Amino acid sequence: MGEIRQSYLVAATSAVSLLRDPAVGSAWHKPSALTEFSVAGLAGHLAHQLVRVADVLASKEDGHAPIRLIEHYSRSPWVQAGLDHESNVSVRRGGEAAAADGAATLVEKAQRLLDQLTAALPTEPADRVVNLPWAGWSLRLDDFLLTRLVELVVHSDDLASSVGVETPELPAPVIEPVVELLARLAVHRHGPTAVIRTLSRAERAPATISAF
Repeated sequence: MGEIRQSYLVAATSAVSLLRDPAVGSAWHKPSALTEFSVAGLAGHLAHQLVRVADVLASKEDGHAPIRLIEHYSRSPWVQAGLDHESNVSVRRGGEAAAADGAATLVEKAQRLLDQLTAALPTEPADRVVNLPWAGWSLRLDDFLLTRLVELVVHSDDLASSVGVETPELPAPVIEPVVELLARLAVHRHGPTAVIRTLSRAERAPATISAF
């Protein structure tokens, strides 16, 4: 099985373990560390990173050539949209809906999906292309898994911070591709000089080089 697929499963396993932490259930109806997200909604959004993968594995290829990751993010309206943009409102609604039946039900569903994906991903062809019907284009499966890996790592930190527990420690094969992709996106959005200055010259660093 490819390294990205294994890294995705490691991060997904960690995320399910975090969702199972009693601190998450205890704070279920409280605000999260993310603006306009409750802890429940954020937990639902984190779990949704398993739903998305199961959905694309079950979908039929549409015959379209896969696009590159940078283009995927450039086309996605949520990347630079404000909190009130429909794309971001929809994400929050989706998280809340996924969590509507409570923490225990969400964990049960996430664990079931994790078991399914652990069995399915090693059997997928190395060149598998998946259709993203909500986006209208296709990606290589491993590229799509990298986008979900970013979501799992970033939102695990968000959820842990929201409920007062330590952010899960993840191994280098999980963290390194996430950092690399975020850096590439930051360069695409802000230019190489801004990123280089932020990493090397604090006195000339711009206000932000956020990838999103």
